[in-house]
Amino acid sequence: MQSDEKPAGLKEKAIEEFKVFWIVAIFLGLMFTAFTAYRRLILSEFRIGYVHYGAGLIEALVIGKVILIGQALGLGKQFESGPLIVAALFKAVLYGAFVALFAALEHLVVGLIHGQDLPAIWQSFIGLGKDEILARTLMVVVTFIPFFAFWETNRVLGKGKLFALFFHRRGP
Repeated sequence: MQSDEKPAGLKEKAIEEFKVFWIVAIFLGLMFTAFTAYRRLILSEFRIGYVHYGAGLIEALVIGKVILIGQALGLGKQFESGPLIVAALFKAVLYGAFVALFAALEHLVVGLIHGQDLPAIWQSFIGLGKDEILARTLMVVVTFIPFFAFWETNRVLGKGKLFALFFHRRGP
């Protein structure tokens, strides 16, 4: 098999991963900011401040990196041979669970750094409330459905072709 392209070097791979990270982070940032605005408008009497918008953007950066880690580990590869809808839905749920796992690990590490023991860390984690935890997980999974639909479509079309369809001028 001949190819006119030379294999990508480490620098090119790093630049490509950096671009992908920012695309993921921007999409998630928009979604989390929209959810924060919705929550703020619904719960305005509870004084949810503007600082929560910044927290949503930081969360988008962290989850963007978690998605790239999942991709590097090959999460969901087994679903890629089926229909795109199956791959998108399974990856949305799988990555939603992966993000929940990272959130739990983050909560554990923060608790340990602050000198808490495991029962105290567990109590503070459960203190969020099972409904709040379920709502956050549901929000992430629902956010991931269109994200992975686009992600999988781009994978099937070929790297960069979906972006070109959306953002480059087409013929007359």
